[in-house]
Amino acid sequence: MKRVASGILPMIAVDREAAHPLQRQIYDAYRTAIVSGSLRSGERIPSTRLLATELGVSRFPVLNAYAQLLAEGYFESRIGAGTVVSSSIPDQFTSSGPVSRTAAASPRSSVSHSSARAPARPLRSTPRPVAHRIPAFRGPEAFPWLGGLGPFGIGQVALDQFPMNVWSNLIARRARKQNVRSFHYGDSRGLLALRETIAAYLRTARSLRCEPGQVMIVSGSQHALELSARVLLDPGSHVWIEDPGYRLARMVFALTGCHLSPVPVDAEGLNVAEGIKRCPHARAALVTPSHQFPLGSTMSASRRLQLLDWAQSSGSWIIEDDYDSEYRFKSPPISSLQGLDTNDRVIYIGTFSKVLFPALRLGYLVIPHDLVDHFLAVRRTTDIAPAAFQQEVLNDFMAEGHFARHIRRMRILYGERRRVLKESLNRELGDAIDILGSEAGMHLSVIFKRLKSDVEVAERAARQSLWLWPLSVSYFVKALHQGFILGFGSTSVEEIPRSVRRLRQLLN
Repeated sequence: MKRVASGILPMIAVDREAAHPLQRQIYDAYRTAIVSGSLRSGERIPSTRLLATELGVSRFPVLNAYAQLLAEGYFESRIGAGTVVSSSIPDQFTSSGPVSRTAAASPRSSVSHSSARAPARPLRSTPRPVAHRIPAFRGPEAFPWLGGLGPFGIGQVALDQFPMNVWSNLIARRARKQNVRSFHYGDSRGLLALRETIAAYLRTARSLRCEPGQVMIVSGSQHALELSARVLLDPGSHVWIEDPGYRLARMVFALTGCHLSPVPVDAEGLNVAEGIKRCPHARAALVTPSHQFPLGSTMSASRRLQLLDWAQSSGSWIIEDDYDSEYRFKSPPISSLQGLDTNDRVIYIGTFSKVLFPALRLGYLVIPHDLVDHFLAVRRTTDIAPAAFQQEVLNDFMAEGHFARHIRRMRILYGERRRVLKESLNRELGDAIDILGSEAGMHLSVIFKRLKSDVEVAERAARQSLWLWPLSVSYFVKALHQGFILGFGSTSVEEIPRSVRRLRQLLN
């Protein structure tokens, strides 16, 4: 039985204003996770001290909840393993078995039994040629703010804090274990052991509904977007994109020859009602619901349900890019959109670039059961299978608990950098700005109330090794705001105030 590495925390949100005491809330959250199959027999439970720290509560309600779960047989204590999910829970109280393809809530099977739902469109295994539609590539010369490492760079992590000795030792150990089989082609979905580890992690930490057979290892989120576009879309298909949104994602759909339908984003995330009004029969919607890029909003529960209802009724697909969901600093944990989907309409994308390091080039897709073969067909015609060695090392890193420990350390580190950046911006720029999206992730957006051209400032800043991503270039139709997207992952606490002062001087 696959176990969650020590310290991976389940999705638990406590409410001090609720009628139920904290002990009952924690108990209910664990019991629900076990009964639903999100937590499986033998999977480890974090220590009471760790969970209390993460939830920001006293240890006593956690101890009492654990004692009740142990007494009722949901937990058991094992020598050398700590507290784990019991191996003797009756089968009728869990849903831990893998879902068969015939029993899965597939789009086509659910549609064929309900006249109220529009039929899903047929899938292709390969796209038609669209060479004449390919946009010209524009590199660092056109976007100088992408040109280097340093203060405020987007997508940059605290590389100096990565446990390099641990990673190097795992590489050396794996290298000594290589044999003839190690040099052969692997599974097109990726290493099974890693897919099992990722599936267990996602069920626990992100509330996903997934099995290892649905997980496909890819070389980052951009590769995952390309595969999704090739499988789901035809030239001429309409796709909802967030406006403002991620430029490279737009390019993927342009390469497929799709028509992009920009949908505005507000404080509740993608405006689903406006998307339906503008393009009701779009083939797919690309969303970043946990931490919208670049504005940082979190999609509200009502919008999430509205989006899922639209996808099911119109026979459309939702591509959920959950690119930096591991880092939330104040608000309760946000479960995935995929975890709410009961009709297999969501393709989930995750990446290790933001939590480990970008050069690893490993990410993953979680694919609805009845789409797995379609994704495999496209995968085999592109790069056949992912390289095995890095997958083996990553699996060791996760299975031995290093991954969970690293995330906890980085959450504290990035939380402090975020706090110092907000304070510095307010101190230096005050009423001239509005700060958005600072409650999660590794970047925030700053809107300037009286700035004429953020692009011009960003170009001047790049010549001084200050990497300001202009907010206006993320808009598809019309730039509603001038400002900057500021990453704080690779900028030290000591460097942040100096860099903000340099930004103020540039504006002056």
